[in-house]
Amino acid sequence: MAGKRGIVVGLGGALALTCLAASAAPSLADCDGAFATTLHAAPAVDARAYWLNRQLIKWPGADAAGGVFKLYYSASAQLHAAPGARVTGADGALTLSRFDGGLPADVAQRFKFVGNGALLAVADTARVPSALTQQVLLVREADDGTVAEATSLQIAGALDDIYASAAKADDLGVTVGPRDAGFKLWAPTAQNVAVCTYASGAGKASAITPMTRDDATGIWSARAGRDGQYYQYLVDVVAPSAGLVRNLVTDPYSVSLTTDSKRSYITDLGAAKLKPAGWDRTPAPNKVAAQTDMTVYELHVRDFSINDSTVSAAHRGKFAAFTETGSNGMKHLAALSKAGMTDIHLLPVYDIGSVPEQGCVAPQIAAAAPDSDTQQAAVAKTQAQDCYNWGYDPFHYNAPEGSYSTDPADGARRIVEFRQMVQALHKTGLRVGMDVVYNHTFIAGQNEKSVLDRVVPGYYHRLNAKGAIERSTCCDNTATENLMMGKLMVDSVALWAKQYKIDSFRFDLMGHQPRAAMEQLQARADRAAGRHINLIGEGWNFGEVADGARFVQASQLSLNGSGIGTFSDRGRDAVRGGGAGDSGVQLITQQGYINGLVYDANEQAPQRPAADLLHASDMVKVGLAGTIRSYPLTTADGRTVALQDIVYGGNQPAGYASEPGEVVNYVENHDNQTLYDINAFKLPQTTTAHERAQVQMLGAAINAFSQGVAYFHAGFDILRSKSLDRNSFESGDWFNRVDWSYQNNYFGTGLPPAADNGKDYALIKPLLRNAAIKPAPADIAYARDAFRDLLAIRSSSTLFRLRTAADIRQRLRFFNTGPAQVPTVIAAHIDGQGYAGAHFKSIAYLINVDKTAQRITVAEEKNRRYTLHPVHTGMAAADKRVASQAKFDQSSGTFTVPPRSAVVFVEN
Repeated sequence: MAGKRGIVVGLGGALALTCLAASAAPSLADCDGAFATTLHAAPAVDARAYWLNRQLIKWPGADAAGGVFKLYYSASAQLHAAPGARVTGADGALTLSRFDGGLPADVAQRFKFVGNGALLAVADTARVPSALTQQVLLVREADDGTVAEATSLQIAGALDDIYASAAKADDLGVTVGPRDAGFKLWAPTAQNVAVCTYASGAGKASAITPMTRDDATGIWSARAGRDGQYYQYLVDVVAPSAGLVRNLVTDPYSVSLTTDSKRSYITDLGAAKLKPAGWDRTPAPNKVAAQTDMTVYELHVRDFSINDSTVSAAHRGKFAAFTETGSNGMKHLAALSKAGMTDIHLLPVYDIGSVPEQGCVAPQIAAAAPDSDTQQAAVAKTQAQDCYNWGYDPFHYNAPEGSYSTDPADGARRIVEFRQMVQALHKTGLRVGMDVVYNHTFIAGQNEKSVLDRVVPGYYHRLNAKGAIERSTCCDNTATENLMMGKLMVDSVALWAKQYKIDSFRFDLMGHQPRAAMEQLQARADRAAGRHINLIGEGWNFGEVADGARFVQASQLSLNGSGIGTFSDRGRDAVRGGGAGDSGVQLITQQGYINGLVYDANEQAPQRPAADLLHASDMVKVGLAGTIRSYPLTTADGRTVALQDIVYGGNQPAGYASEPGEVVNYVENHDNQTLYDINAFKLPQTTTAHERAQVQMLGAAINAFSQGVAYFHAGFDILRSKSLDRNSFESGDWFNRVDWSYQNNYFGTGLPPAADNGKDYALIKPLLRNAAIKPAPADIAYARDAFRDLLAIRSSSTLFRLRTAADIRQRLRFFNTGPAQVPTVIAAHIDGQGYAGAHFKSIAYLINVDKTAQRITVAEEKNRRYTLHPVHTGMAAADKRVASQAKFDQSSGTFTVPPRSAVVFVEN
């Protein structure tokens, strides 16, 4: 024994560890006390070691042969391990030995990102669960027993191994019975848990009930309270950043809460009192047979109605505004639905942490110069207390946001009003999607608005090599690769799909989720809803998970065959010009396909080679072909290559999707400048406002005709401007307004906030002062109607919504390609023979982005009997030029297309 270094007999080895609390049991007074109480403080220690499973520990950088390793524990968090001194405050230690075997395959895969170092084994794994409820330090000691180095541990691997059966629990949270309610909380590292119940959302606690731990799952349970009351948990647990603490915390599985999420609400979501009249009998619109049928309008709840005087004052900015069918906003949505819009996607509507739910302040802003800074000053003055935020600040994933309720103090009201909103949209013929943000939380650690991390500290978030929370998403990244965080995400989506009839979900920064978790989520959501739930998301590849560093991601290049859609930047960047992160003069000089690249250079643009325009044309075609890997395209250099062999962004394939349902096409969303605003930078200053509206509709046409999901930002169709704001997430109502009366697009309503825009003020101010850029109501009306025409064209035929990659390869053909093409014209043919829902024998569409009319002769199209699409020739057609100027000469196969127009010809 003495000859084997690294082996130690556990101190107090004959004594079994227990899960008994190291502090006195909580009292009723604690239920009305502070949100966190430190029972015994302990300094934060880096967590550089990984508890891989119940048996194995890895310490990167540590030399397994260089000392004796001990795993000390203290129930009262009194460990102290100073280098050169002996460990003090320990209740004991676990026996460790060097592990020379191979890691189990699943462990090796999960922790492949962990660096080389000492690999250690726990001798008595039966004692590990109890150790995990205590403060634990891994120590490498010198021969004389003094500390050489010490670290805390990252515990997710061990917890997932020991408590794997917890993932099967289907009743976490509250379950209402006839006489009382049942509570279940997964808190495997807690020493003690109690549930506090309250008769109301504001009064003192009426009871405290101890909870019982199930050692197999780590789930604590109790029965207490009743329907309509409120509750919180008292959790005694060791927090890495603080020591042994008593946390008064809401339920991670809360289905509703009181004002500002102070207390969780006890209720049964299936109760009749929570269902609007006819709720169970109101079906979702049957508009989407395949994911490619989706045409989405991305909308913020507050933006929708706060500026709409036709909505009752009490309902403005609320869920309830959607029930006022006679309002300007609802009439607008109804018209979009009639034209062919299928889905409204709501920016986050779960409970968020960044907006006061009661008493929020609406800044008073007086009219000022178009380039004045007084507007943003008024917004900034109340920013911390105002009523506005996009909502990418998750607090409770399963509960509706209280600031959108007419009474946030009433836990039932927000549930009912959310359902009324969904019901109203469904009755309008629009499915409802949710923007969900499972990739991070609003905050973590011992902060008051931290929930997950105060229940199981150190588990729910993704940690770096020192044990600090990764923040590549902007905020505290969650770790959905960990079993119970992945379960929370899956359970949450299933709840929204079943209990609120949500039809589709848009995942923020989905590339930070494992593909496996997303596929599990898809199957579970479908089962819960009893129908297919459409999933799309941001598949960006960056941060600590980039390039599969930790797992196979749900990112653009890794979702092939999943059926889950990702937003494509390929067509977006080609259409707009430049990239999403551009600043300075690049905002002006990097023109795109629709706003003048080469063919209509602006005043500051350098002379660009014709090849740049030809390349942009190719990239637009990539998007129109659904970004399909296998689609063959004749490129500007005359080669015919698969889209996956065209380079995008220097090192990525232009075509990345297996099937068209895996691509979401867009040219504008809530992020970055609106298209109208980016065009204000890029179009020549002599461009008239009406021409700017035409350019906007060129972007809409490219999106509408692209194979895959079509995604539009609310207000895009009425030339929405944010006064050049590039990031309006907390810019208040002023910079996020929408005018459903079609009189104003709000361009030139003040300098956008300096934090994100100030560095470009020298470029922004002259533009805001230029009154010629601002559209007149007639320009807005033109865009509104032209957009609806495009929706009607897209919805008129499945040829714009082909189901498979094979369909696209077989039926879509581009003309006017190669080095001799007219680069400002896209010309395509789609064969409709024998295709379900085609309604036409064939379709030809042409998009002319130039300022002059163009003629394109296509020999293959000779002798076809093309006529203009019926939408173009209808009395209500917005662009009268098409009916009078667009022509097809059958004898020569020549198409004539007006300037800045998108024209569809059909063959019956």
